Amino acid sequence: MGLIIRSSAIHAAGCYATTSIRKGARVAEYTGPRLTKAQADTAYDEQPITYLFGLGDGSIVIDGHCMAMFINHSCDPNCETHEEKGRVWVKAIRKIEAGEEITYDYCLYDGDEGEAVCNCGAKKCRGTMYSREEIRRRKRSMKKTALRKTKSSRTTRKKSKSK
Repeated sequence: MGLIIRSSAIHAAGCYATTSIRKGARVAEYTGPRLTKAQADTAYDEQPITYLFGLGDGSIVIDGHCMAMFINHSCDPNCETHEEKGRVWVKAIRKIEAGEEITYDYCLYDGDEGEAVCNCGAKKCRGTMYSREEIRRRKRSMKKTALRKTKSSRTTRKKSKSK
């Protein structure tokens, strides 16, 4: 199996198959230095793009320095990631044809308040690289914030009317 890095319509550069890849095959390993989440947050505080991959509960991340760091996100991916004995493998979830871009769903679960806009172009694109769970969490948080603001403004109006 061969991989090559070249321009991508999804995001700058992407990883492509040079030969067909069978379903279930390991496509690449996500490797690089391991950092604590705190170290990564400090090192990449002002960086718009990172190649960090969270392990387990997310307290340790891999700072991607490998072929796999060029694999772009898609809401309709041809691969998925598997953590096995502390290693992260990108595996094909269907047959991938030669020349096809390798993708997996990033399922982002933390970050700043940014949108993490998705450019995958899939028919059922979520519009974000955040996981469905993270999208739900953010919506709940926004509702709670809006509810607090509404209650706060009602309290303020009541106080100003009673004077």
